Amino acid sequence: MVGLFESQWLGGTVPLKNRIVMPPMTRTRTSDGDVPNALMATYYGQRAGAGLIVAEVADVAPSSNGYAMTPGIYTEAQLRGWRLVTDEVHRKGGTMFSQMWHVGRMAHPSLMPNGEAPWGVTEQPAENSDVFAHDADGKLGYMRAGTPRRLETEEVSALVGTFAQAFANARQAGFDGVELHAANGYLLEQFMNSVLNTRTDRYGGGSVEDRTRFLMEVVDAAVRELGPGRVGVRLSPFGYFNSMPVDTLAEETLLYVSQQLGQRGVAYIHLVYELMPAGNMETAEFKKHHIDHAVLAKVRTAFPGAIIWCGGFTSREEAESALDTRLVDLIAFGRPYIANPDLAERLKHGWPLAVADRSTYYTRRGEVGYTDFPAYSTGSARGAA
Repeated sequence: MVGLFESQWLGGTVPLKNRIVMPPMTRTRTSDGDVPNALMATYYGQRAGAGLIVAEVADVAPSSNGYAMTPGIYTEAQLRGWRLVTDEVHRKGGTMFSQMWHVGRMAHPSLMPNGEAPWGVTEQPAENSDVFAHDADGKLGYMRAGTPRRLETEEVSALVGTFAQAFANARQAGFDGVELHAANGYLLEQFMNSVLNTRTDRYGGGSVEDRTRFLMEVVDAAVRELGPGRVGVRLSPFGYFNSMPVDTLAEETLLYVSQQLGQRGVAYIHLVYELMPAGNMETAEFKKHHIDHAVLAKVRTAFPGAIIWCGGFTSREEAESALDTRLVDLIAFGRPYIANPDLAERLKHGWPLAVADRSTYYTRRGEVGYTDFPAYSTGSARGAA
């Protein structure tokens, strides 16, 4: 039996005190300029009991900004803000990776530099999906993603350099490693989908090698900057969030990517096994999805690193049952971490979990619903289930 509270070395380089992961969750608490701040440092420091914290996703460039008030990692002010966060997590004995993305077509011109069109693998829009952006009157709200323009071949290659600079910035900001967001219908996954990617250049969808080339070039840049044991990749095989078309070659792509990541010494694959409809995170109904163990066993064979499973876990029993399969190594608890800063201790001792008010997930109300949840040992379990 594999215990949830057993320690582990991630990638042979990063020590983890338990097998609990706090996955990335956007919370829209940044300061002006998409700058992380002291409030965010408090929030993450409160949750440093996790074996690994993966920070909310960061934009690698202004062109990556698909959702208002998400943090960036490309300006000096943003790096200073992230340093506040990582210093606090380390002071509390935690380990923290930065998750990075480019949203691609999942953006709106109101958030893009000079109001330009979003960047896409093709001109195909995410016809049924929304982003959080500014309307014609400047008011923030959910609206349909804009129609993208197709990136030229040289622009895709240049984006690899943009990611490489972001990796250097993550090191400067004090992160222990980075996770690439190649899931949930954002740019890296847009290239990997054989239905959406109809390009005919070297990043085109005609072969698995070509449609995964962009991801592999970005991974290579990350490994060069940070070392193989400090790079992870998040994947959402078989998902259709953000209007991703059903891809009959999804398993082929997953296994090829797993094998290639293993050859590059990537520390972990972070698998998202939740099915989410085409809408936005505010209104989407999340459904637990049981892993197809036959497919997962193939991933385990192809990839020698650690596997994180993120799939709606809410209890120690569920997590340890998954670990007992020996097909995964680490368990991500998402929403339970919002209302339970001491989640690891609650799971360890069987203490009840608090439940957050969903209306406070994405707000500008400061600490309300963010840093005001007490630890069980020092206060009542507010909203305990």
